[in-house]
Amino acid sequence: MTQVTRQLSEFVSGITYHGLPAGVAERTKVLVMDLVGIALRARREADSTPSLLAAAERLGLARGAASVIGDDAGFAPPGAALINGVLGHSLDFDDTHAAGSLHASAPIVPAALAAAEMTGAEGGKAGGREVIAAIVAGFEVQIRLSLALVPKDHYLRGYHPTATCGAFGAAAAAARVFGLSPEQVANAFGICLSQTAGSLQFVANGAWTKRFQVGNAAMSGLIAASLAREGFRGAAEAIEGKAGFLRSYAPNPIIEKAVEGLGEVYETLAIALKPYPCCRYAHAAMDALIGLRAANDIDPDEIESVVIGLPRTGWNIIGDPLADKRRPKNVVDGQFSMPFVAAVALREGGMDWDDYARHIDDPETLALCQRVDCVVDPKVEAEFPARLSGSVRVTTRRGTLESFVAVPKGEPETFPTADEVRAKFASLARPCLSARRIDALAQALMSLDEASDIGALLSLTRGAGAPPLKMAAGDD
Repeated sequence: MTQVTRQLSEFVSGITYHGLPAGVAERTKVLVMDLVGIALRARREADSTPSLLAAAERLGLARGAASVIGDDAGFAPPGAALINGVLGHSLDFDDTHAAGSLHASAPIVPAALAAAEMTGAEGGKAGGREVIAAIVAGFEVQIRLSLALVPKDHYLRGYHPTATCGAFGAAAAAARVFGLSPEQVANAFGICLSQTAGSLQFVANGAWTKRFQVGNAAMSGLIAASLAREGFRGAAEAIEGKAGFLRSYAPNPIIEKAVEGLGEVYETLAIALKPYPCCRYAHAAMDALIGLRAANDIDPDEIESVVIGLPRTGWNIIGDPLADKRRPKNVVDGQFSMPFVAAVALREGGMDWDDYARHIDDPETLALCQRVDCVVDPKVEAEFPARLSGSVRVTTRRGTLESFVAVPKGEPETFPTADEVRAKFASLARPCLSARRIDALAQALMSLDEASDIGALLSLTRGAGAPPLKMAAGDD
């Protein structure tokens, strides 16, 4: 092992629940609960879920003892990791890390949960505290790799860091649950190097591949750690080698950032929760629009034009090409359309998951989209990537209003209260579970450190009234 791989491997192998700084474990429980709520709703309503589950059945992944959130059936552990990862990212409502420009929990938490259920089935012991330590290990690896790549550069090459870096984070989480040695963790990283994938091409047609590649990262990490556990040899210098991850996936990586402050500064505490189910780059501008609407009693019908200022990386994803962004054809298009989410925010005074069904084909919303423009704002760009800021200028028949939001809601500086976190969870779970079951599940998730049986905890997500798996007509 060389320096960076060695340091990361030793950190993953050695991290313990009791060694975590104050607040890290509590924040991790909140992040887990947030992801479980999202996955519950996605199991029931995401448009990609039926085909995902049907494919899992055909592949033999829907047979086993591991849990898919919100599903009554048992799955093979790789299948559970894959599906939970896809579900957790399907609504684009999952948590984010601003400087790393990625979603943290969706690839990491499913890998840790599946690994914990594997050890339980084998007669081992992987309770909640081990799972929390494992998830933190995954977060720290995933985020630091993205920082080392330099997110702008990684994006410009067409990569999706949630998936590419997430595979390594998932491997770290599973490896920690399995109790692997530093040498075994390094092998897991070496195996994972052959599994990292995540393309931004999904924006071309509203593809479901963005969801899949995040779930695939969870599954790939679990597989890598499982192979390493059995002695399978991975590539050396997986992180920093000549053909290693950092040098292969970005033109000018800052390799030392992968271990800068490791074990002292916890990037876990910099993870944000989303208040709106769309691309995080849109959130600061949405906060600004919602604030102007409320303060000035803006009627959408009186709006003549809206100009949204974004960082260039955000503009590339949610603002360009403008003609397409003004005409979203499906939910994924809407999730990555600044004009669409701006129009919804101005009409509703907010945005939740149900707004896609109400607005994606609404003529008034789509007409308002035509009056929204997106530009790269130098002031916003100067804040990036440390802050995902946004600016807005709204011209109405009464005059022009402007606003700049440096830090969107949900960031560490503006982190939601316990009541707000619980309200988001309940709103997502309400169509799926009874009020009593929602309370029991929320309490169990916020007491994750006391759990001795992860499978029993996940069983509280069952009975969700999700549509059963149906094979296509004529299938066996």
